[in-house]
Amino acid sequence: MPISLPLRRLWTLDKFAYSLRVFIAFSGALLFSGLMGDVALVIPLFLGIIACALSETDDSWQGRFQALVVTLVCFTSASFIVQWLFPWPWLFVIGLGISTFTLIMLGAIGQRYATIASGTLILSIYSMINIEQHGGVDEDVAARQLLLLAGAVWYGLISIVWCALFSRQPVKQSMARVYKALGEFLILKSALFEPVRGVDVEARRVALARQNGKVVDALNQAKEMIFRRLEGQRGDRKLNRYLRIYFIAQDIHERASSTHYPYSALSKAFFHHDVLFRCQRLLDQQGRSCRQLAKSLLLNRPFDHQQSEEALADLHASIENLRDRGKPEWRPLLYPLSALAENLATLENQLASAHNPDASEERRDSSLYDRSPSSMQEAWKRVRLNFTLGSPTFRHAVRLSIALMTGYGILQWIDPEQGFWILLTTLFVCRPNFATTRRFLSQRMLGTVLGLVVGWASISLFPHPLVQSMIAVAAGVSFFANREKHYVIATASITLLVLCSFNQVGDGFNLILPRLFDTLIGSLIAGLAVFFILPDWQGRRLYREAANALNNHRRYLEEIIHQYEEGKQDDLAYRLARRNAHNADAALSTLLTNMLHEPGHYRKLDADNGLRFLVLSNTLLSHLSALGAHRHQLADDEDDATLVPVAKRIGELLGQIAERLRQRQPVEALTDQAAELLTQLEGQSGAVADEQAINLYRPIQSQLRLITEQLAPLGEAANRLVGSEAPISSSTSIHT
Repeated sequence: MPISLPLRRLWTLDKFAYSLRVFIAFSGALLFSGLMGDVALVIPLFLGIIACALSETDDSWQGRFQALVVTLVCFTSASFIVQWLFPWPWLFVIGLGISTFTLIMLGAIGQRYATIASGTLILSIYSMINIEQHGGVDEDVAARQLLLLAGAVWYGLISIVWCALFSRQPVKQSMARVYKALGEFLILKSALFEPVRGVDVEARRVALARQNGKVVDALNQAKEMIFRRLEGQRGDRKLNRYLRIYFIAQDIHERASSTHYPYSALSKAFFHHDVLFRCQRLLDQQGRSCRQLAKSLLLNRPFDHQQSEEALADLHASIENLRDRGKPEWRPLLYPLSALAENLATLENQLASAHNPDASEERRDSSLYDRSPSSMQEAWKRVRLNFTLGSPTFRHAVRLSIALMTGYGILQWIDPEQGFWILLTTLFVCRPNFATTRRFLSQRMLGTVLGLVVGWASISLFPHPLVQSMIAVAAGVSFFANREKHYVIATASITLLVLCSFNQVGDGFNLILPRLFDTLIGSLIAGLAVFFILPDWQGRRLYREAANALNNHRRYLEEIIHQYEEGKQDDLAYRLARRNAHNADAALSTLLTNMLHEPGHYRKLDADNGLRFLVLSNTLLSHLSALGAHRHQLADDEDDATLVPVAKRIGELLGQIAERLRQRQPVEALTDQAAELLTQLEGQSGAVADEQAINLYRPIQSQLRLITEQLAPLGEAANRLVGSEAPISSSTSIHT
């Protein structure tokens, strides 16, 4: 038992299975080269394995088999095209530019295609390295290229078999990531209830918006994993169980995102009472319960959320104490507090059901939206729509093509030793935006220096070929284990692998300076390319992302109102509108994060204005989430039914603000129109005389009022976003 528990914990790690597959592949290649008595075989085999592992898509084993076939066709074509064009530099550089542009543009079809296209580019450069290592094209070049493809086939077969044997483990890990991210979100959300003076609420809101982006990413990844495995396997009991867990996570996210009242007003009113501390503690404990649930899902352990249950009971007791004290000024605030407690109680029940989803009722609509193209025509349409300077994909395709062609030109000019490492560095470092490129550039250079130092020490201290081969295998595994989160370590590892592998067939010491020189040149080319060739400065797209966020919030509101009219249904249309709203909010947060790392001169808009808009957008989304959390079908004679036209009018105003923002035109002040809507909302509320009327609290009216109060600030924030290049004209107004 003491041994099995660490192994079980190791098995739950995201990268363990990935790293183990790579270890098996590298070890098999090393064993094969040893049995053949030719250690030189290990280099093309290793390169093929790396390229295929970088092209791996997440699928069922059938889907992975299909993806592998496509990958191998692309790899074979790229490998032999490189071989045929290698002796003619002018044809080669033209082919390099055209193929790079084509492959990057194909990535517009979807993430699966982008991954395969990226892997094909990597293998193309590995083919160049493989040919250059033996002095160019000779009679054995085809055999060496086949070894490169053999390495890719070898890893691909391991991947398919592994996926067939352990198809559920990635889904389980993805759901654990979702609940861990939700836990962090709830803990951050709890800080908003802290009733202390001098707190920077806006900074906490920004942090919450960024964490919301991480939750959205985790949910999207989990959805794609489940969807790929559900194709043709709808009756699979375990998959359906994970599907229910995913839907519960979506519901928890909606309730966790909701805001029932401005926290500053609650903090001011109840500063000397413990009710907000109870709210804070409950949310904090529910966040910790989410993290515990993530561990329970991974380890198949019992889930205990007793502390959050006790915290919920304490919150109810605190609210009862407020009622008993009967202060008139507190009475209006008891309504949103009661709604908040009800929302958190439902969230607590969802946490309990997530660990035992089989006990929950079956959903009417359990379909998932397929974002992949349904036909070749639709795939081509996606590519064609990106043939514009406004498309980041098009700009990156042009930029990377020119960068690689420039690197090849420099390679031909100075004729460095192992010069194709210049192209490989450029490919890895040149990213779609400046902020990401700058981060990868510095980490690539630091990792290369570190890897060269460790590599020099390794081949000096351990001259035996077998030991160096084992070091190379370990370094390769380390690269794949760290390439997403610790790029410096990953770069150092791949550099160590190169030195130890090439030292088997030559002098690894002579590779140290060329590798350093090539990395510097390749990084410089990537940095200059992203700075000067169609630079995609994030400030230029900020107004479009802001408009997109408002448009998706409007569609979310429309779906919520539709649910109030037709009845609560977690159907695909509602879930898609909700997910798109959160995706747009997360995209805006990501853009602002990248923008903050750009040179100050190129921040076309003040980042502070963008952050203010993000806070307002996230606040609006939280009120929409609260409105969605309380949805139910309205009866014709129900008072709230009269609020539907007001809600639709709010949606129209949000859409009009978004349209003006998209056109970079100023928005007329919305103070009067917001006041008119508030008057209509207040006219629907009757006087509440006694404390028992708390049960008649109308969340739809309250949330619509809070949403309406966001209209004027959103209009002002939109004007600030376009103000630097589009001065506000009093004669230009939003059409109402």
